[in-house]
Amino acid sequence: MSEHTVRVDSLPEEIVTLLRAVHDALDIPSPGLTEEDERAHALLLEQRVTDARIVLACLLHKGHEVGPAAESLRAWTAERPVTYAPWAGGGVA
Repeated sequence: MSEHTVRVDSLPEEIVTLLRAVHDALDIPSPGLTEEDERAHALLLEQRVTDARIVLACLLHKGHEVGPAAESLRAWTAERPVTYAPWAGGGVA
């Protein structure tokens, strides 16, 4: 079996946009030191993971179009901003 190397810059732009949307949805800062920050972080991460899974499931199982799916994920991510104090390496920001 021969391996085929695929680089991001060789993918269609819509696929790269989707990958960036998934990355951005899941790339949230670590929480600050309080339990409240930790709970808010866990809830936000859970919500954003669910959003990403929904978008990917719709693409893989329902045949949805990639461009609108990426746009939906970006919109959902914007609706769920970081509201907790992020970790600032020894204290909270």
